[in-house]
Amino acid sequence: MFSRWTNFLTTDGEKEWKNRDTEFENDITTREELLDKWEEGWNCLFTVLNSLTTADMQQEIYIRNQGHNITEAINRQLAHYPYHIGQIATHNNWISLSIPKGNSNTYNTNKFSKPKQKGHFTVEYLNKKKE
Repeated sequence: MFSRWTNFLTTDGEKEWKNRDTEFENDITTREELLDKWEEGWNCLFTVLNSLTTADMQQEIYIRNQGHNITEAINRQLAHYPYHIGQIATHNNWISLSIPKGNSNTYNTNKFSKPKQKGHFTVEYLNKKKE
């Protein structure tokens, strides 16, 4: 959540400091630490949402070089979080539907090698199903 919502209007969510492949390692040891991380993430999101103006809603932002209006970007992220909750709930039977663990750098290199574009982010997944 921090990567996506930090500088939401001005930088891509894939920050240089983000290490996606370590995000799901089981390094939280206490319930309190878990709840603190949970609150930090949601507070980051709500700080951004509460700061958005009507003028901001006209902006286009990019997620892995794919253009989104603000509403699309918010909806994309809010739909994405339940997916991760499902991964956590079924961690012993983890099946990646998008980026397999350990392949983030390869995936992002491919995405950022393409020009910025406007289009719905699910198109590539729907096209893969047809292959």
